Amino acid sequence: MAIMRCIEAYPSMEMTVDEFKAWLSRFDADHDGQISKEELKDALHSLRVRFGWWKARQGMKEADCNHDGQIESAKEIEKLVNFAQKRLHMKIYQSDW
Repeated sequence: MAIMRCIEAYPSMEMTVDEFKAWLSRFDADHDGQISKEELKDALHSLRVRFGWWKARQGMKEADCNHDGQIESAKEIEKLVNFAQKRLHMKIYQSDW
């Protein structure tokens, strides 16, 4: 059981876009299908990202197209994926399946 918790707490920094979305949805605390800055901060803290609060703010600035404080549309998710690849050095790729 402890090993499973360790894997959940430290997900791989390499995943498909679908796996990224599924991982991110685990932090949707209010289950509204949208990711807030606080939820993004919690997700980044789970990766043990340094200065997660600041990087969450930067991620929201880059990805939140309509400036409503939520990541919800496919375009915003795509921008968040780009942010994660460039700024967090995550390897996120399209699934060929």
